[in-house]
Amino acid sequence: MRQYCTAALLLIGLLCPAPARAQGEIGVPDPAKVKVRLGPLWMNPMLSVTNLGIDQNVFNESPEQHPKEDFTFTVVPRTDLWLHMGRTWLVSSIDEEIVWFQKYSSERSANSRYTLGWRLPSAWVNLNLGVKYGNVHDRPGYEIDLRAPRKEVTYVGAIEGRIVSKTFVGLRGERQQVDFDESAFFDGSSLHDELNHVTTNVALTFRHELTALTTVELNANRSEDQFEFSPLRNSTSTAFGTIFTFDPFALIKGTAAIGYRNFQPESPDLPAYSGPTMALDLTYTLLGTTRFAAKGIRDVQYSYDITQPYYVQTGIEGSIAQQIFGPVDIVFRFVEQRLAYRDRVGVPIEAADRTDAVHSLGVGVGYHLGKELRLGFNVDRIRRDSKVESRPYEGLKYGSSLTYGF
Repeated sequence: MRQYCTAALLLIGLLCPAPARAQGEIGVPDPAKVKVRLGPLWMNPMLSVTNLGIDQNVFNESPEQHPKEDFTFTVVPRTDLWLHMGRTWLVSSIDEEIVWFQKYSSERSANSRYTLGWRLPSAWVNLNLGVKYGNVHDRPGYEIDLRAPRKEVTYVGAIEGRIVSKTFVGLRGERQQVDFDESAFFDGSSLHDELNHVTTNVALTFRHELTALTTVELNANRSEDQFEFSPLRNSTSTAFGTIFTFDPFALIKGTAAIGYRNFQPESPDLPAYSGPTMALDLTYTLLGTTRFAAKGIRDVQYSYDITQPYYVQTGIEGSIAQQIFGPVDIVFRFVEQRLAYRDRVGVPIEAADRTDAVHSLGVGVGYHLGKELRLGFNVDRIRRDSKVESRPYEGLKYGSSLTYGF
């Protein structure tokens, strides 16, 4: 049966070949990056084994709590898929993550993330419809140390039209629902009752192609957060921003977004936030042997603690990878995060005006066994500082990793 399906896909591909990406089209795969082609079906499969080694603080416990140590590894099979159908594309990704611990079986998990989208790219109109689904059992950020089971469903839709040769105007909408399992308790709080919520967002966009490899987008957003069991957290936000997008063939690759958010909680005993926001995901390769990567964030995040219901997260993650000789490289990594909490007025708070800080440093040595296969050995140390007595912790992870792209 599999042979017949493959033959059918190859026949369809001969009758309906996939075109190369054209300037101005959104959501079309880059032919130079696609590794497997079966007619109109394009795929990029990848398999990685990470964290194969020792975690000296499995539960992120403070020294007084006597941190627990365990052997662990994570297996991540992932596939990106594109199916060409006439003038449109069906786009999908399948991401599975299997986390295993030797002694502490409560920390074992299988995390699934799927996306499915439909793209209509053209020289004059770009249409993008999609859905994202996640059924995960992991830590939702730097604040919550529990590997919390939850489901996340996101619906997205966007349309934009060309008004002049290199300029587009569009409308984008998104609805995300986050649903924690009823068994998810952390630090005496039910994450199900505190954090289950629905976020809706509508944005007007203005996009201009600065060059063949760089675009800039101006946008205005209006969003609402509605909490199912904790309405005191409900809020509305108005935001304005600029996003620079750099093509994979550009010298600098990725996206850089800066903006301004006016965050207004509905509850009068919660302070508002008005200030800058940021989202960075950039890479740069120097002379083909040194690779710089950086991710940055500044934005509002919700906390599980009802006395300090949200915080402003400001952080940067970076790495420098240097080829030493032949197939051997070395990678340096760092993470710096600040979680600045906002206090609810008129309630007792253990640590008012609190800012937690997360620091991480790591180094890895890799050996390339082929063009797509890399074996690495990594050591990473992480530390969290906080005014709250039970929150500080230190941890060390060391072990191997293996990454293979087909």
